[in-house]
Amino acid sequence: MIFDRKDFISINDLRAEEILYILETAETMKYVLSQKNKKAPYLQGKSVIILFYEKSVRAKLSYELAAQYLSANIVDINVSEDQNLTESLYDIGRTIDQMSGDYIICRHPMSGSAKFLAERVEAGVINAGDGINENPSQALLDMLTIKNIKGGFKGLKVAIIGDVACSRVTRSNMWGLIKLGAEVCVCGPPTMIPPELDKFGVKVEYDIKKTVKDADVIMTLKLQPEKDYASKLASFNEYKNMFKLDESVFSYAKSDAIVMHPGMPNRGIEIASEIIDSGLCIMDDQITNSVAVRMALLYLLSMGRSV
Repeated sequence: MIFDRKDFISINDLRAEEILYILETAETMKYVLSQKNKKAPYLQGKSVIILFYEKSVRAKLSYELAAQYLSANIVDINVSEDQNLTESLYDIGRTIDQMSGDYIICRHPMSGSAKFLAERVEAGVINAGDGINENPSQALLDMLTIKNIKGGFKGLKVAIIGDVACSRVTRSNMWGLIKLGAEVCVCGPPTMIPPELDKFGVKVEYDIKKTVKDADVIMTLKLQPEKDYASKLASFNEYKNMFKLDESVFSYAKSDAIVMHPGMPNRGIEIASEIIDSGLCIMDDQITNSVAVRMALLYLLSMGRSV
């Protein structure tokens, strides 16, 4: 199979076969990562530009390591607040083109920014998160983690709990998991659930125990600082009393259920410490898979463009 694409922008753009092909390629990259010499020549002579308008140490590190292990030349553009205001994304993209950059990994606070950039530059663009729209590579590493532990997706019940409306990785996960045959159920305060999700095959609940009942996978979402929820929540205390994942709630899930989180959880608010510190929570697996998935994306985009 040829992954014949210039860019990687959205899970919603991919067929199920393409998603599985990326995951299979990531498994190969995990073999590279297991070697003492973690170097493959696939991007030798190519340049990868890291263009993050939002800070994320772990995401940036995983992309940088992925490019490094594939022998690429890496340029990290530190975007200051002043630059963000005065120099447009289009201008920076065109500058990278004129300097013969090959790939741009872009994280930007505006939804649709990655697609906007990809349509205007010759370089390949990877969406590392655009506003509240999507974070497709994070969803892929989540799906790889599920596949490693559960063996597949068909018939799985995946429960997603939290601020679904503002979670770009949830959007990517929903589209991907449904395409692969999983059942997706989301839960959170009504102010945090987008309307008409049921039209896309997503089940909506407002009772966390009903949501996790017989679930195979539970994803809890990170809440932003409390000041950001003035119009959505009375307080974090109200949220944790109704939607925190703790042992009593987890008992409604299947006995072999796993718990996932996008990283740096608020202990005792969205998820209890005893769940985080138990073998039930597989955040470490997600972090391990992050580099392999991003290596797979860079490799497949490079192979597609050479056809």
